[in-house]
Amino acid sequence: MAEQKNRSAYYEYAIEDKYVAGMVLLGTEVKSIRGGKVSFNDSFCYFNKGELYVKSLHIAQYSHGTSSNHDPLRERKLLLNKREIRKIENKIREKGYTIIPLRLFISDKGLAKLEIGVGRGKKLYDKRESIKSRDADRELKRQFKQ
Repeated sequence: MAEQKNRSAYYEYAIEDKYVAGMVLLGTEVKSIRGGKVSFNDSFCYFNKGELYVKSLHIAQYSHGTSSNHDPLRERKLLLNKREIRKIENKIREKGYTIIPLRLFISDKGLAKLEIGVGRGKKLYDKRESIKSRDADRELKRQFKQ
């Protein structure tokens, strides 16, 4: 199964809450996702009239698609429970919080799902701390292998 991760999200943001949302997609988009043709560069989520959308999530055009192929950068509606949407919306109203797409995967039922995270942007010193802890973990793993 195809799974794409937004690797820079954990580096740029301190993620506090995670949610799994469905997406409103076209047929050619699902085929491209299954082929792993997804890019998270500069993608983000926003609210519009009480509904959550993901913007600039690049899903490449399907290679065998016809003239009915999709627009790679179109906005896609995310499907969540009303309770989850209200909870996220209240969190976003606080200063500094944002919604970031973390990973896109195909569920066991064959549906495309987007894991989103609510978090704050990290400062430069936080990023340095992340690098230090990652290097320390890597060094520990090397020691145990010997």
